[in-house]
Amino acid sequence: MGRAFEYRRATKEKRWDKMSKLFPKLGKLITIAAKEGGPDPEMNSHLRNAIMNAKAENMPKENIDNAIKRASGKDAESMVEVVYEGKGPFGVLVFVECATDNTTRTVANVKSYFNKAGGSLVTNGSLEFMFSRKAVFECNMKEGLDIEELELELIDAGLEEIELIEDIIYTYADYTNFGQLHDALEAQGIEIVKSGLQRFANSPVDFSDEQKIEIDKMIDKLEDDDDVQAVYTNIA
Repeated sequence: MGRAFEYRRATKEKRWDKMSKLFPKLGKLITIAAKEGGPDPEMNSHLRNAIMNAKAENMPKENIDNAIKRASGKDAESMVEVVYEGKGPFGVLVFVECATDNTTRTVANVKSYFNKAGGSLVTNGSLEFMFSRKAVFECNMKEGLDIEELELELIDAGLEEIELIEDIIYTYADYTNFGQLHDALEAQGIEIVKSGLQRFANSPVDFSDEQKIEIDKMIDKLEDDDDVQAVYTNIA
């Protein structure tokens, strides 16, 4: 069939593999949100946000509806969000956010990834002061919008930083101002595509290319785990 065909097939397979892992992860967050605040997204902002993020990744409506339904079933009874902290190869600092129905399995898996890479888990809270947790919103640029004026309008809602990259607006605030910034963006008629809480290293560290290769191997293992939702490091 030729190299072009093989390349296209490999690209598709990689995309399907990513989707096969991503959709269940997004579904877990939807289930947890629906379990905690109810199945109506109009009355549950956490669920509304989880659905919005799932749609941004082209998750089918049927998958979203099934994830909401699972919130009232036995499968959701033990579903929880947990965070693990660790030090990986070359001293890289790592936060691992998970959603799981079996914390014993999850912590064992996460611990094994660190151990095999020459790292280890640390006591939760040990790295908290090394990272800042931010509310992050990804929004579509509106025609005729003045970014500087928008920045002034959002400061009272806790905005710390705003940037425009290829017609996408990114806004950042302390995690405690998530709700305020969300409402302020909507009040300005800004379309929010994705939003969530992310961790940023306060003092990023430079690693050599060779070191990053080893670190990436561990991160890939973590991100491939079905229970892992997000991985954050202090890599510059």
